[in-house]
Amino acid sequence: MATLHDSEEQPTGARNTVRFLDTEGRFAPTPAAEEFAPRLEGLEDSLLEEFYRDMVVTRRFDIEAGHLQRQGQLGLWVPSHGQEAAQVGSGRAAREQDTIFPSYREHAVARIRGVDLLDVLRLLRGLTHGGWNPAEVGNFRLYTLVIGSQTLHATGYAMGVALDNAPSGDVTKDEAVLVYFGDGATSQGDTNEALVWAASYQTPQVFFLQNNHWAISVPVSRQSRVPLVQRASGFGIPATQVDGNDVLASYAVSAHHLDEARSGRGPRFIEALTYRIGAHTTSDDPTRYRASEELALWESRDPIARYRKYLVGKGASEQFFAGVEEEAADHAADIRKRLLESVTPPTDLMFDHVYSERHPLPPLQKAQLAEFEASFGEAN
Repeated sequence: MATLHDSEEQPTGARNTVRFLDTEGRFAPTPAAEEFAPRLEGLEDSLLEEFYRDMVVTRRFDIEAGHLQRQGQLGLWVPSHGQEAAQVGSGRAAREQDTIFPSYREHAVARIRGVDLLDVLRLLRGLTHGGWNPAEVGNFRLYTLVIGSQTLHATGYAMGVALDNAPSGDVTKDEAVLVYFGDGATSQGDTNEALVWAASYQTPQVFFLQNNHWAISVPVSRQSRVPLVQRASGFGIPATQVDGNDVLASYAVSAHHLDEARSGRGPRFIEALTYRIGAHTTSDDPTRYRASEELALWESRDPIARYRKYLVGKGASEQFFAGVEEEAADHAADIRKRLLESVTPPTDLMFDHVYSERHPLPPLQKAQLAEFEASFGEAN
């Protein structure tokens, strides 16, 4: 039976949590936000509006993808509903030269970095093993379904960034690494090992924890008896907790910590308190373990509704909001159309990108597969 857990009591407006916008969209910074307030000074209205567009378009895409999965067009879907502010703020804070390692729910960040979101759907339709070439799409690495493994990948890459610059005496080539993971991943050995290595080698990276309060059916209160942000101190890594449903907080803190990492001050850790409104994936039924009262509480903290109120207060027009809604609907319709037009790639494509350099085995295996398939004769 679904019950209430500590997850709905997280102090997203507490003194030690960075928050700029309250749940009504009023600019009401917490004491912890003061240090990061300069990051918001001078932001263009066009960028503030882009935050809203990112969130709305991504959510509409997310909803459409869920429909497609229910209609049998995808094998699985991983919703990001409710986590848009955490992703958009941090994603927009990263610079072009930064490298980003996602888990499997960072659809907003993927869009910001230039990934065609159709490629995310192609992955979950079984048409590709990867989806995109990170070198060609905003240094945005591939989705990783193995919980926490991307934290090790990111740390290894960040160690390489630091070592590449060591001979010249330059601590950094102005590149930072940003890695996303969830509260469940903090219980994985890979993530803890990544934190050890990052601290030991003082890597130029930011660990961005999206604490959505549920590791499938396990509440975060069962995984940790203290706020997850406190775990970083055990590794000697400075950490900040933010209201993950406040896009301005996510942006300001991420921009600050990414600059710290780039300047050679070592790794940083951000815990964004947010909530997974939807299911863990479309194979999950959250009503079996999550109380409706808890869900309703977090729905009242919706990041898009909050930020819209803030923009209205700044004078944004109804024409702007209507235009964003139209853009989101058009994007979703285009994604649906192109997905349904997708064709199954040839089977032997699986051999073409196994190694970065030429290797004798893939061509041999491709030929063997072709010979095997030919042995069945012509299909009637």
